[in-house]
This record gives sequence, structure tokens and C-alpha cells, in this order.
Amino acid sequence: MARKTPGKLVKTALEKAVEKVTELTNPPIPGTPGSGTPSLEEPIDPREPLPPKPDQDAPETVTPTGAPTGAPKTSMAQQGEYLTTTAGARLADTDHSLKAGERGPTLLQDHHLREKVMHFDHERIPERVVHARGYGAHGVFVGYGTASHVCQAGFLGDGVETPVFVRFSTVVGSRGSADAVRDTRGFATKFYTQEGNFDLVGNNIPVFFIQDGIKFPDIIHAAKPHPDREIPQAQSAHDSFWDFVSTHTEATHHVLWQMSDRAIPRSYRTMEGFGVHTFRLVNADGESALAKFHWKPKLGVHSLVWEEAQLLNGVDPDFHRRDLADAIESGAYPQWELGVQIFPDTPRQTFEGIDLLDPTKLVPEELAPVQPVGMLTLNRNTTNYFAETEQAAFHVGNLVPGIDVTDDPLLHARLFSYLDTQLTRLAGPNFNQIPVNRPHVPVNDMTRDGFHQQAIHGGVAPYKPNSLDGGNPFEAGAAAKPFIEVAQPLPKAAKVRQSPVSFADHYTQARLFWLSLSPIEKQHVVLAFTFELGKCYEQAIKERELLVLANVDRELCQKVALGLGLPAPTTGGRPKKVTPSPALSQIGGTWPTDGRIIGIVVDPTDLDGVRTVRETILAEGMVPLLIAPTGGPLDADSGLVAQRTLLTARSVEFDALLLAGSPPPGADALPAGDDAVDPRVVLIVQECFRHAKAIGAWGSGQAALEAAGCATGAGIVLDDDPATVLAKTTKLLGAHRVWERFPASIS
Repeated sequence: MARKTPGKLVKTALEKAVEKVTELTNPPIPGTPGSGTPSLEEPIDPREPLPPKPDQDAPETVTPTGAPTGAPKTSMAQQGEYLTTTAGARLADTDHSLKAGERGPTLLQDHHLREKVMHFDHERIPERVVHARGYGAHGVFVGYGTASHVCQAGFLGDGVETPVFVRFSTVVGSRGSADAVRDTRGFATKFYTQEGNFDLVGNNIPVFFIQDGIKFPDIIHAAKPHPDREIPQAQSAHDSFWDFVSTHTEATHHVLWQMSDRAIPRSYRTMEGFGVHTFRLVNADGESALAKFHWKPKLGVHSLVWEEAQLLNGVDPDFHRRDLADAIESGAYPQWELGVQIFPDTPRQTFEGIDLLDPTKLVPEELAPVQPVGMLTLNRNTTNYFAETEQAAFHVGNLVPGIDVTDDPLLHARLFSYLDTQLTRLAGPNFNQIPVNRPHVPVNDMTRDGFHQQAIHGGVAPYKPNSLDGGNPFEAGAAAKPFIEVAQPLPKAAKVRQSPVSFADHYTQARLFWLSLSPIEKQHVVLAFTFELGKCYEQAIKERELLVLANVDRELCQKVALGLGLPAPTTGGRPKKVTPSPALSQIGGTWPTDGRIIGIVVDPTDLDGVRTVRETILAEGMVPLLIAPTGGPLDADSGLVAQRTLLTARSVEFDALLLAGSPPPGADALPAGDDAVDPRVVLIVQECFRHAKAIGAWGSGQAALEAAGCATGAGIVLDDDPATVLAKTTKLLGAHRVWERFPASIS
């Protein structure tokens, strides 16, 4: 394990990123499809395959049994100049089947045809039942050494650098669904530690719908599209979901989170992550503590507004994938700090009256602060989506010395389920030999054969004990630091199908979450409930959910009832008094602006200040995108190139908007009367205004604001000096949005 100072590692990575951006006077638009520049004519001179792009990476070249090969990562890619069969025979033609004459029947002996079509017919593997739509990237985790008093895991040591692979995902939608749907998001991290792989398989919501894993098929069946019509896709706005959660009230806390802005993140880069369950940590002295894992994004927690999400799912259903890949390609490496909440390991496994084995409950950070233990940086995109992201197999049972599970009944079902599902999805038990899943340490497991066995096992005695193979493999003694489950005493008990009394409180923490939100966040929750329940057909389901909400908060219930046109129920329990947790609100702080995208509308006839503003944006680690009536160079001298046109640009792509000009209607604009400003510019401005984004303008750009009816209001920056406009707009961008523009109508 390499040991470096975490601060220096992080600083070096950031310096390289800034250096890369500032050195380029005209950096390419992120998203270039390949590493080469295509020619107009089809290339005909044989050459080796092109290398991957600079931002791409592949799994380490270790053998199926964990030995480093020393081979370059490209050795796992295609080789040679010529097209071949899978057995390596060179082919002269792949456009024509072998036939009995040019108009005759195709011959059965055409091996190339059969092999090519056979492989194509079997290209797809079963998608995940949940978390099917995902996106991954490679990175590095650097430990701070601050966890040593509670955990002996080596990867948490001071300056220890561990390679990782992270996969983000939505839960409900299929692989072909959209990114910006209202859903829980997966945040799964595979640490390739020197003690074996550790998988932290979490979500962006700290609690779950259910307390016991036996109900997992029920919640997923309820949330998935209706089985008769296979609609609606990737959303919970339908009868079966609300039928389940309104009758199964332990889901209430998670439902509040899912109806909040947390369920429509602006970016994976601005998404918090949670381990959900309580784990047991053990230090070098054998002392144990209980813990919950948290991922804190460096850029802060930031979400879409509902209209943005709807627009994105039509305009760019791959928005979150593209955002992450483009950020990494442009050197704006996303970062998350890993933290832990620590609790005493008591026999009752509770803390401040909160049952730590109940996955529908969280512990407020004000009661147990999140202690930082390391930094995750994603710095390489995948080389091949299928080979890496789709075939990545995570498992909550992949643990390392110092980290163990607790008796959370949902966690225990996951320990069974993850292994079981890979057998079908990855067609056999050898899925850990797939390159992206291979550990970076020696593997000697005594498992043999099976589908897709890639190891060439030696010896004749894959059993213990043996003497024929000299006793190998040997069980590890204490000096070798093996993984040993904590010898936790078990209570005297009878076999029962029931839960502890503490699991019966389904509303207190839902109320805690509601009361911790800012007024604008509460308003968004009300609108989300109103929209989702409004899409339900059965009136009884709507009324039943209102009864649930009455147990959470009267005002919440009344406002949702008003939106549905239904009377608010007069029955329901008296909500408990709780202390709000400010940490649960994602509004009110200021955050770094690294990697934020600023759209700049320009008029090619007036480029005053554009070059200077663009260079400043790049130097500050943000991404400028110039928007002009048409593509290509903006003039003959400036070297400025339009990266978006008024036809291809849409407001949802930008975190803030600058107006350096007010282009008149272009030739490809829809007729819009005698407007002096292109109607697409007006639309971009109006959308940014409605979505509470910062907007700045100078010179003729102010005319676009006036044409859009958005010349005044909070977050509108006007000045004759472009540099001043940018500075003030960037300051506003640090708070994500200008919520003051639209005061909330809720307390």
C-alpha cells in the first residue's frame, strides 16, 4: 500500500486539473467520442487500434487469482491491425455471407456468419432487477488515519491510497430509462484494498422503505411498472406504489425523503451517500463500536427543480451520466469525503433512544457528528461500459478486517441476495474473476470449475486438510490479520417472526425530516406528494395516504389534501414533538463552484468581454459553454468557437447563465412576430429565471433580459463591466440557487 499525505494527494490532483484547463487556450468540448480525429474518407491503411482517451481507464491487469501481471491495461483490449474470428483467423470480408453463387442460398459452412450472429444474439445479459440503470467511474480513496481508534481496516490508515470503482444508479427504472427521474439512487463503492475487496453498497437516502429484507420483493414489485401494461416506467407516481406505502406505514420516513428534492439530484457530483445500515467496527485492540457511513460531496448537496427534471428526461435522458463523464474528462474531478457516525456497542444497540438496527431510522448529526476518515476522488472514466459498469458485482458481504455486520434484518437479507442474484445475471459463480471485480491481492479459495472459469488451478487437492499439495492453502493465524467475525453474544431467544417494539414507531423520524426542511424544500415536498398522488386512479389510495400524512404533520397533510381537492382527515395520531436537524436540509450553505457549467449567450457581432470572461471561468475550475446562433468560429480573429447553438442549447444544462449579447431571430428560429431577440434566447432566460438560477448580463445582453420579462428580481446581476458580472454571478452560484427570488408559501 502506498502511503502519502492525503492533503498533498488531493492538492496535487486539483492542481493538475487546474493546470490542464488553464494551459488550454481553447479546450475541447467534453464528450469527444474517440481518441483520434476521423478523416473524411474511410481509412484503408492497416493500423493498430487507437488508444483510449486520456480520461479513460480500465481495471488493473491482475490475473483471475489476484497476481499483478505487469501488462499494460490495453492488453485486455482488442489487438492487431486486422479483423479476425474469435479464434484469431484473419478475415478478408465481413460484408457478405458465403453463398452458392451471388444470388444463391447462404451456405451452412459459413463459420464467420454463424459466429458473428451467434455472439450478437447473446450480447445482452439480464439487467439488474433493481439499480439497472447505472454509471460508473474509477478513482482513488485516501485515508486520513483518523479512524484508527475505532477501526483497524488498513485502507483507512493515514495516507493509504486505495483504488476504487464507483457505480451510481437509479433503483426502479430499467436500463433504458432516464437519469433525472424521482427515485432513490444507489452509491456503490468497491475498494480494492490490500486486505481484499470491501464493498460499501449504499444509497443517497439514509433510510429505506422496509425494516426486514423479507419484504424487499414487495416494495420492488409495488414500485415497478404495473405488470399488465409495463407502465409507468421509472417512477413511483402510480397506484401500486402508493397502495403499498399507504398500507405499510414503516415506509413513511423514506417516502418523505423520496418526495423531497433529494430524489432528483442535480448531479451525481452533488449527491450525498449513506451506508444505510449500522455496521460494527473493530480496532486493533479488539474493541468494537457501532457506526454508520456517510459520503459528503465536496460540491455540497444540490438538486434539480421538478420542471428541470421533466425537461431533462426529454432533452437529455443521459444527463447525470454525461455530467459525470464530462467533469472527469475536463479535469474537474468529483470528490466525496467519507465520514462515520460512531456509537457505543451496547447490548441493546440503541443510541439516544434510536434503534440502530432499524434501517428506517437515522441518527441526527447533531447527536452524533460525522467524523471524516478519508477522501474519494473519481479521476478516470471507464473504457468499456459493459465490461466494467454493467459487469461490476457488489456485495455487502465483501468485508475486510475491522468492519463487520450487525443484526439489522434488512442487511442480513442483502447478505443472501447479492450473491444469489449474480448467479443468474453473470451466468455462474465465477463473477469475481471478471476484471472489474478481481481483488488486487492473492486469491486461493479452493473453489473450482463452473461457468466462465478463467483461472488455471494447479495442484490436486482443493480441500482441507490435505498433504498432497503440501497443505496449501493454509488458514491464516492472528499474525496474518485474517477477517474474523466479531464474537458478539447472542440473547437467549425463541424462534419468532416478529420485530422489536422499537420498530413500531413509523412517524417520529418522518416528522423530524419534515420539520428540518427549509420552507422552499417543504413546498417542493408538498408539490411532489400532490403530483404523485394525483397520478393515482383509485380515490381510496389517495385518502389512505392522507391519513398517513396526518400522523406526520397537519400542515403537510392539509396542503396535499388541498392540492388533490380532497378534505384533510380529522383523525390521526397526535404528532410527537421532535427537535429539527439542520443537517437534513440541503439549503443554506455555500459550496465550491468547481466544475459548474456557465452558459454564455453571445452575439457574434458583439464579443466585448467574452474572451476575458471565458478565460476567467476556466481558470476558476468551471466550464464555460458559448451559445451562438450557429456553430463554428465566432469571428475571424478572436479564436472563440460556439460550443452550443440556439437550436442545441437548453437551460437545464447550465448552472448559471451570462448574457453577453442578444442575438436577433436566426434563420432557423420559429416565427415569433417582430421580436428583436431570438425566441430561443428568451426561452433559455425564462427557464433559468423560473429555476432560480443566477443570471448576469452586460452590454446588449440586457436587452434579452428585458425581452424575457426577467430584468429584475433576486439573483439578476447587471453591470457594464463583464468581470464584475461574472464575480457576482459566481458568488451566487456558490449557494446553488437564488431561492430568495420565489419566497415559499409554507411555514
